[in-house]
Amino acid sequence: MAEVVARPAPIAELSASGLTWVNVVGPDLETANMLSERFGWHPLDVEDIVSKRQRPKVDDYEEDGYLFIVLHFPVYDKTIQRLNAAELDAFIGPDYLVTIPNRELLPVTRLFARCETDEALREQLFAKGTGRLLYEVLDDLFDYCFPILDKIGHKLDSIEDDMFEGYAEDVVRDISNVKQEIISYRKVIKPGRSTLRGLERRVDKFLPEELDLYFDDIVDSAERIWDQLDNYKEVVDGLESTNESVISHRQNDVLRVLTIFSVIVLPLTLISGIFGMNVDFPGEGTDVRFWVVIALMVVTIVGMFGFFRLKRWL
Repeated sequence: MAEVVARPAPIAELSASGLTWVNVVGPDLETANMLSERFGWHPLDVEDIVSKRQRPKVDDYEEDGYLFIVLHFPVYDKTIQRLNAAELDAFIGPDYLVTIPNRELLPVTRLFARCETDEALREQLFAKGTGRLLYEVLDDLFDYCFPILDKIGHKLDSIEDDMFEGYAEDVVRDISNVKQEIISYRKVIKPGRSTLRGLERRVDKFLPEELDLYFDDIVDSAERIWDQLDNYKEVVDGLESTNESVISHRQNDVLRVLTIFSVIVLPLTLISGIFGMNVDFPGEGTDVRFWVVIALMVVTIVGMFGFFRLKRWL
């Protein structure tokens, strides 16, 4: 039997204007060590790269002249059919940018492919330094977050429509699913907000002076996402409360109808019980007695319905 040999993760690399961009998805320990030796990273960073999950952070290695950045972004995980966190590790130095997502992030892959095929775009971005290139990567990633928010908003609108169309019981499941998505999204975005503010302060040395405000736009995007998630959280809580009220109201209607039927049947049972006793009554053994009993029952039913209408119980 042939021995299966694990191959290092493929390294994609672009260079222009004295700047190098390396992108590698989910590297193994061998690949991480190779990159560390090439760019002079701290050994602890290698452990962070290959670990399954790191908290968002910015480590500034002033003596070595680079930043190590960890950020999380929401992605739809088909295996569990819900939102999950994808991690992006990034190293930024004076003349290089290394992006290391733990799974494929389409915005990063697409930007890398555009720079690879479009020489003019590559020269334009790379000529402005590693800070500007990192901004483009993060900007595309945060732009990718907004369509996910729009889908959540569309689901909330659909739930609101279904709630008043008689599908209140089915809406409970939909509300639970959307609520889980909002909670998962918040768990991904919340830790990164402070990290982005720290990155904004520390990335200045890799940006030209005219571009020092660019990362403020990234922070603003993260805050807009967080604000929208807060709004969605309030909306879904309100929908959940409203749906519970709708279900309760419909259950009360059912109970009211059943109670009315029970109350109407009770005197009819009493009448039939009285006239069914084994004693002599006037008209015993004649047809008149039967019709008298029926008339009495009809009068009782009509009287009770009239009383219920008068009280507006029907």
